[in-house]
Amino acid sequence: MGSEQVATADRVDPVHQFIVNDLVPLGRIADMKLAFQNSSLFMFVAVAIIVGLLLLGTSSRKLVPGRVQSVVELLYEFIAGTVRQVLGEEGMRFFPFVFSLFTFILTLNLLGMVPYFFTVTSQIVVTASLALLVIGVVIVVGFVKNGVGFLKLFVPHGVPIVLLPLISVIEFISFFARPVSLSLRLFGNMLAGHIVLKVFAGFIGTLGAFGFFGAIGAIAPFLMTVAITALEFLVSFLQAFVFAVLTCVYLKDALHPHH
Repeated sequence: MGSEQVATADRVDPVHQFIVNDLVPLGRIADMKLAFQNSSLFMFVAVAIIVGLLLLGTSSRKLVPGRVQSVVELLYEFIAGTVRQVLGEEGMRFFPFVFSLFTFILTLNLLGMVPYFFTVTSQIVVTASLALLVIGVVIVVGFVKNGVGFLKLFVPHGVPIVLLPLISVIEFISFFARPVSLSLRLFGNMLAGHIVLKVFAGFIGTLGAFGFFGAIGAIAPFLMTVAITALEFLVSFLQAFVFAVLTCVYLKDALHPHH
């Protein structure tokens, strides 16, 4: 009976879907346990889907594109247009980086919408790693392109000398708060949306167990579940797009640190 109660609690608990599970133990290094986990599995699946889609879309290019080629071309033009709009033509050298981030995050978000799949972007360690990667690239590009002049990013032009130390400290804190906001935005939206979706879906099963009148009452949470599902698909795209746009904005600061 106890195991049945635990299993039932797992199905009802909306946070249970975000638990990272070990799939294949890989031993230990010192006191650290290594394992291939469900989060790793879905990241590999996302990469496989992206590579497969790009290969299918570009292997036999036609003047009149098929469905897969149309999707690939649409993704390419969409991100290329975004990079050109924010960074200009010189920013196209960063297109592979921004395109990879966008497609990776978008694919992970969409995979998380499949029932019983794992939402990798609901893990703060994953979103934080992506955000730190972006800021790391921005810092490297900034110093390579401008040398010590990159530090002018923290010295806004036209600020009175008296206020300059205070403003520089604020700019410094603001810059290194970027990976925090970047990671928390993606993590928070995916986590909260899936929890709300699971809660309303749970209402359907709970109310449906009370016979005819319960089934009537379950119509409202069912409609809400459908609406939230549609919203979550939109959020999945928007969060990937916002991450890509902010990456472009941060890279622009690295290329042109003068305020």
